[in-house]
Amino acid sequence: MPSQVLIIEDEPDIRKTIDYNLTKESFKVVQAGSIEEGEKALASNKIDVIILDLMLPDGSGLTLCRDIKSDDKTKHIPIIILTAKTEEVDRVVGFELGADDYVTKPFSVRELILRVKAILKRGPTSNKNPEEDEYSFGELTLNFEAHQAYINGNEISLTALEFRLLKHLIDRKGRVQTRDQLLEDVWGYSSDVTTRTVDTHIKRLREKLGSVGNHIQTIRGVGYRFSRDPD
Repeated sequence: MPSQVLIIEDEPDIRKTIDYNLTKESFKVVQAGSIEEGEKALASNKIDVIILDLMLPDGSGLTLCRDIKSDDKTKHIPIIILTAKTEEVDRVVGFELGADDYVTKPFSVRELILRVKAILKRGPTSNKNPEEDEYSFGELTLNFEAHQAYINGNEISLTALEFRLLKHLIDRKGRVQTRDQLLEDVWGYSSDVTTRTVDTHIKRLREKLGSVGNHIQTIRGVGYRFSRDPD
């Protein structure tokens, strides 16, 4: 059964272009031009991925993103934000609300389709370590089964991608991870996809971790590395 993509975008020409190219790749596409139409489409279809514009006629796409990710029935659906806004604050807010990626207008339809395919290929993931449910690194504790992170016993709020990124870095602590490696291993993207989403997520992750975030080291011109030891 073909995967179903919901496009929530108020510009008909953009919707048609994305629809045409996704259909050529054997996706089933549902179109919506507003938040209201998007909500109705979600309620009546089994959606696998959402492409969501931020500037909609009846409200902000960020609000809809938050509502989708806070509803147990829809929070598992990946969201790619599609927007003309290029300010970092919009990307960060979108990620904080649970969006999986963003694409800025004007955009490459081919790259957008590659991202959709990568997200579907990645599929739902479990953060549970088969050998242990909990891992501690100095002040930081990760509970894989509960999908929770704590610093000195106080829970910090991480999105699914942030948790997966942090766990990936810790699993490979002491070893440099290039941006391409992180894109492939954490996001499921191929080298054909170019994005600054790694840097944006690393910055946000460091901010949330506070002093523990200093263990995420930038290796200039290469990528990132998590400290081998907590001291």
